[in-house]
Amino acid sequence: MESFAVLPSVRVELGPDRGYEVVFRPLEAVPRLMRAAGLRPGRCLLVTDETVEALYRPVLEKALQADGWHPLVIVLPPGETTKSPDHLRRIYDAALTFGIDRKTPVLALGGGVVGDLAGFAAATLLRGLPLVQLPTTLIAQVDSALGGKTGINHPLGKNLIGAFHQPALVCADLRTLTTLPERAWTSGLAEVVKHALIADADFVTFLEAHMDALLQRRADVVAEAVRRAAAIKAAIVSEDEKERGRRALLNFGHTFGHAIELVAGYGHFTHGEAVALGMRAALYLSHRLHPDLPFARAEALVRRLPVPAGLNTCRVDDLIDAMQRDKKVEAGTLRLVLLRRLGEAYVTPAATLEQIREAWEHVRTTAP
Repeated sequence: MESFAVLPSVRVELGPDRGYEVVFRPLEAVPRLMRAAGLRPGRCLLVTDETVEALYRPVLEKALQADGWHPLVIVLPPGETTKSPDHLRRIYDAALTFGIDRKTPVLALGGGVVGDLAGFAAATLLRGLPLVQLPTTLIAQVDSALGGKTGINHPLGKNLIGAFHQPALVCADLRTLTTLPERAWTSGLAEVVKHALIADADFVTFLEAHMDALLQRRADVVAEAVRRAAAIKAAIVSEDEKERGRRALLNFGHTFGHAIELVAGYGHFTHGEAVALGMRAALYLSHRLHPDLPFARAEALVRRLPVPAGLNTCRVDDLIDAMQRDKKVEAGTLRLVLLRRLGEAYVTPAATLEQIREAWEHVRTTAP
């Protein structure tokens, strides 16, 4: 595996005895890190998917067993459709048959799907088990594994059934990023770009200067980008754990993106691809409301992320209808995350239906 520099950890601080570390270490270090987080060897649940199992189960399972852990490995199909009640019940059935107690940790080894599903199982089994997030995708290492959001999908929308359940530990092994398929890699870059746009103008400049190196997965640039993006997410979650204020800014591009996933059908676009398109719509709308925003510059950065064709087959009316069912709707009013300037985002209900329609038309007519 490619060698990455040792990075300092990032802390999510949620109050006395409730914070946790986001560490960037090899999977072989997980047992030691679990001990440091207060977890003692015994039974544990290791949830992963078929793709990740073949790559990383052996090294992690060996390390756990050598430290006295007895893992029950639950292997699920890869893909967004796995975030379903049926697969959640598979975890429930296996866990309860295994004989868990409230100190039995759930280890989520994989990307956002595994993290969300295993996290929701941890949140609900015995009213709460310790959770260890072991993200193996870029999108999970900088976003979904941090912050405690867990859940499954419903036919009416993504993540409509879920809970906040903070992990005891997040361990991101950067070496796992070298085995990601190209689409998974570039999809994760969308979340990195999002973090920069909403919170750090200097990071935007860094990404503009180093996007070619990131697309090529150059180790030193990847390590810097991952840690900076994770630090942004950690700082926002530390300030607003339950999304009652600033944490909502992390939804930049997501209300549009979730609508794309629903209307196009889960799987046509990856989550990151849908968010990249959604950010372009949100940038267009931001520019309409704030003409001084450097729209061309910001959109040029987002457009460096490749996305497949197909958005122009989605009807604008269907996309708007899907947005109205989003979790960010309050009292019938759609609240969107927009930018005042690079690095400064805010939540507003001010966008009109006609402006939202224009934003969709802009992206549909300029997308691949």
